[in-house]
Amino acid sequence: MRSRYTAFATGDVDHLLRTWHARTRPGHLTLDPATTWTGVTVVGSERGGVGDSDGVVEFVARFEEPSAGAGRGPVRGRLHEVSRFTRRGGRWVYVDGDQR
Repeated sequence: MRSRYTAFATGDVDHLLRTWHARTRPGHLTLDPATTWTGVTVVGSERGGVGDSDGVVEFVARFEEPSAGAGRGPVRGRLHEVSRFTRRGGRWVYVDGDQR
């Protein structure tokens, strides 16, 4: 999950697609270069340990986007999601998530 957050923050679309389950992965992904990701907090997790085949991570990621109004500061926002992951070939992949 943290590697995917880092990929969003650095614009690494290839990593995001590689770590997305083939069943739910979009055919194309475009990130907004004007969005600056400023931090992530893991709220909780279930399963996802060494012997598990799936897991759930709840997190809040914070971001900033440029304001549409002249002279205004950036617009701050957050993405609160409960994400589901599964292990495929020994690697964790993102399946889907529910935004809160």
